[in-house]
Amino acid sequence: MCIATTNITEAWRDCQAQLLEAGLLVSLGVPGVYGHAGAFEGVIENFEAYVTKRAKPLNAEVIRFPAIFSRKNYLKTTHIESFPDLMGSVHSFTGNEQDHVKMLQKRAAGEDWTKDLNPTEVMLTPAACYPLYPTATGMLPEGGRLVDLRSFVFRHEPSIDPARMQIFRQREFVRLGTAEQAIEHRDYWLDLGQEILFSVGLEVECVIANDPFFGRGGKMMAATQKEQNLKYELVHAVATDERPTAITSCNCHLDHFGHTFGIHTADGEFAHTACIGFGLERIALALFMKHGFNTDKWPSDVKNILAL
Repeated sequence: MCIATTNITEAWRDCQAQLLEAGLLVSLGVPGVYGHAGAFEGVIENFEAYVTKRAKPLNAEVIRFPAIFSRKNYLKTTHIESFPDLMGSVHSFTGNEQDHVKMLQKRAAGEDWTKDLNPTEVMLTPAACYPLYPTATGMLPEGGRLVDLRSFVFRHEPSIDPARMQIFRQREFVRLGTAEQAIEHRDYWLDLGQEILFSVGLEVECVIANDPFFGRGGKMMAATQKEQNLKYELVHAVATDERPTAITSCNCHLDHFGHTFGIHTADGEFAHTACIGFGLERIALALFMKHGFNTDKWPSDVKNILAL
């Protein structure tokens, strides 16, 4: 059901309209923010269960973090330098009754009342792995760590593209260890990730990619990331074949987070990290756009794998 058109905006708008009309997505009046129908959630839950099954032999630690984490730890990262346009900061009212009255008066007058809010101690999580690294400060166990994560994450990029949501779920498997262990993890999950997605009918393509670093300096960082083959994406058409969507990504961070949070391997070196991230909403969208909006009519092998 992908739209054959060279007008990408038209394809996004048409895809969004199809999903809203089918009731799979529910508009909440803000671009990139949706409610989800039970059928949509069911596909996400069953796909996750399948990923869990395929990853079971790895015996990863399981941790689930909330969608917020410490502002103090956030500021230890370079996210604000690299992605200021994507970050989300949590602010709240901390004034007295007089301050409250003034804020309400501003709201009634149509003025900017948000200036009366103050930053809290938390930020919205930009990637599921970010809250993990501050908890790993110190010496890793012999052999490093493999951690299974899932979290809602926030990125401020409102769009009519239904696959570009402002808040969405990532299922990640993160490796903390030596440089060799990080690369091995990345390569293993590139193969397994493709195998998982192919098995449910999503014939993804693996491409070298880069993160959307901000500004002029960001272009150099993006070029370096590509040159070093640090990021791969598994892409599949969602709205249109002309511009496939990244539904899964594999990233090597080198020893960036090891330095930032003082994470060391058993031999005293700064730890390297790598992760795979399944974009759960995007995978569900790809499945519905590929197989149709009625899961009862999906191919029998896909239904069997996803226990639908």
